[in-house]
This record gives sequence, structure tokens and C-alpha cells, in this order.
Amino acid sequence: MTDNIFATSVFFKLVIGGSDLGAFHTCSGLGAEVEMETYAEGGNNGFTWHLPGRITWTNITLTRPVTADTMKIARWLNETIQRVEPKDGEIVALRPDLSRIISWQVQGIVPVRWQGPSFDPANSQAAIETLEIAHEGLEAS
Repeated sequence: MTDNIFATSVFFKLVIGGSDLGAFHTCSGLGAEVEMETYAEGGNNGFTWHLPGRITWTNITLTRPVTADTMKIARWLNETIQRVEPKDGEIVALRPDLSRIISWQVQGIVPVRWQGPSFDPANSQAAIETLEIAHEGLEAS
């Protein structure tokens, strides 16, 4: 890691298609929803069947202060703009001492949105970037 901005909390390392895109402060959207279909069976008035259907995976959003790793995102986005090709990746939750807490294998990642920082000299907060990705599924490991 090039910057020591993650000294006091958990952070998340993102790797897509073998490229390390750096560490992020927050990671949200690790989730899925199963579409349920209901079926009312004729002659059975006591209940309706609930049948599982498709799984919908939520988009994952990662945020961090702008660092030297911001260029890694820019390069990955430039490659993807030229040819959109879903790639597998991994999100790893790490402690400040770099020990692994848990990781998620993420299949078929494509970028949805990148939001660059807003620079305001009147505001003393760190410049933040946000990356949102869509995917085809994930599995904790």
C-alpha cells in the first residue's frame, strides 16, 4: 500500500481480472434477492405456495479518498470503455495490519458508475471517489 490512510479501521481491497485496484474505505451492496412466485393451488385454501425464482444481485459500491490508486481505476475504466468484457474479481476485507477477515469472489464484474472527487477549497474534507460495479454473482470464501 502506498498511503497509510487505513490505520484505524477495516478496509476493502479490490482486484478485478487480476488487476489490483487498491484499497477502499467502504463497501456496500454485497447482497442478493430471490424473486418469489406465489402459486395458489386449487382446492387448497389454507396457504399459497412460494416458489423461488431468479436471483438478482445488487450493485456493489466502494468509496475511498483520492490516492495514487485512483489512476488504477482510471486505467481499468479506459480499458473497459474500449471493450466491455465482464471479468471475475475479488473483494477482501482487511484489518489495519493487512490480515484477511473475509473475501468474496465476484463473477462477471462490469463498471456501472465512477464518481470522481469534488474539489472545494472552502471544505476541508478529503476528496472522495466512488466506484459502483454490477456483477453476475458472488461467493464468500
